[in-house]
Amino acid sequence: MIEVVQAFDRKRIKELPTDDAAALESKLKVAFGRFKDRGAWLPPHARHAVLQKLAGLVEKQREAFGTLIAREGGKPYTDALVETDRAIDGIRNAGELLRSHAGVEIPMGLTSASVGRRAWTVKEPIGVVAAISAFNHPLNLIVHQVAPAIATGCPVIVKPATATPLCCFDLVKLAHEAGMPEGWVQTFLPQSRELSEAFASDPRVAFLSFIGSARVGWRLRSILAPGTRCALEHGGVAPVIVDRSADLDVIIEPIAKGGYYHAGQVCVSVQRIYVHNALKQAFIERFAARVERLRVGDPTLPETEVGPLITPNEARRVESWIDEATKAGAKQIGGGRFSETTLKPTILVDPPADAKVSAQEVFGPLTCIYGYDRLEKAIAAANSLPVAFQSSIFTRDLNAALDAAELFDASAVMVNDHTAFRTDWMPFAGRHESGYGVGGIPFTAKEMTAEKMIVFKR
Repeated sequence: MIEVVQAFDRKRIKELPTDDAAALESKLKVAFGRFKDRGAWLPPHARHAVLQKLAGLVEKQREAFGTLIAREGGKPYTDALVETDRAIDGIRNAGELLRSHAGVEIPMGLTSASVGRRAWTVKEPIGVVAAISAFNHPLNLIVHQVAPAIATGCPVIVKPATATPLCCFDLVKLAHEAGMPEGWVQTFLPQSRELSEAFASDPRVAFLSFIGSARVGWRLRSILAPGTRCALEHGGVAPVIVDRSADLDVIIEPIAKGGYYHAGQVCVSVQRIYVHNALKQAFIERFAARVERLRVGDPTLPETEVGPLITPNEARRVESWIDEATKAGAKQIGGGRFSETTLKPTILVDPPADAKVSAQEVFGPLTCIYGYDRLEKAIAAANSLPVAFQSSIFTRDLNAALDAAELFDASAVMVNDHTAFRTDWMPFAGRHESGYGVGGIPFTAKEMTAEKMIVFKR
């Protein structure tokens, strides 16, 4: 059994039974059997109807899901409702893909050898999808894996994070209520890490969708069965550049939101802020004043802006990284303990480049500020790590914006917005150690399909 607790105060919510090796084998056998029986594949209209009904069912339980996200994951209730709204829209987005989910004509007759032929492609489900998810968006991340699988016709088995499985179980239950036949959408809660690896590496799995740490993701990719495709979404140490032309009146709020949303537990959360020296002191004063006003506390309360970290161990880890940086010379603004699980928002000014807070993903309520004189040096510092995900620049100088857009080593560059901006239909992917493949509902659906070409000879 796994005990699920509230992230904030560690009070028990529920116990769930775990799956052993026999249960995993049963789930994989059923899913693979569904895929191999082509005559029983769900037609597009049936999949579309399921997704539309599922969106409506989740919408009816919007407040319940918001509360559950806040309880098991610690995301402040107001933000948890936003996550729920995104999940509802994402399910509908997956259904809408079916209106354009099609192959293409392949030109023939261009050589004498191809005369008298017609050719086109069709898109088919790739096969069984193994989905492994993270804790920080316990509903929306599951939607990003399950909804495209339903849309494309892939049987999917989804393993939620051990700390936050309840939203996943509730969503899968609603998928069945929406009309999804048994065996097409299943949950998996393994007893051990070894079973997780057996799940991902089983040769019946055609596609692995992984959201989590780089250490685990790359390990799983290394043991995949031959032919299994994958998409890995890891994290970054997201850089923001504040150009000397930036307007401090408008940039403080979005940078604070991007840095402390969900207590910084976001893979593209603002972490490294490079501020032109002409603005540095003024920026620090105004940014610190805004961060100090962030309301910390119980995430189930609507006024809370910063809630807990997912476990007490994570709070202790982040605290130790901050202590390490301050001992190495960084100036600390704010911070400290709110509770066993919850840290007050911290700012570090000029931590060393080799400190953990400068070189690794913090995943906590912390941002670091550094000064610079030349934009090229700031961009070089931003690009200096083996991770690369989303980056941003705040500027009113078109040349600076274009230079950053060209020179950032990033999968996405935000101009005058924070690094944590995302819509669920845009491509979302890390480069280098930050990931492999492309996320985002339409792009995940593409990853879950295989193209077949058909050639007719007259």
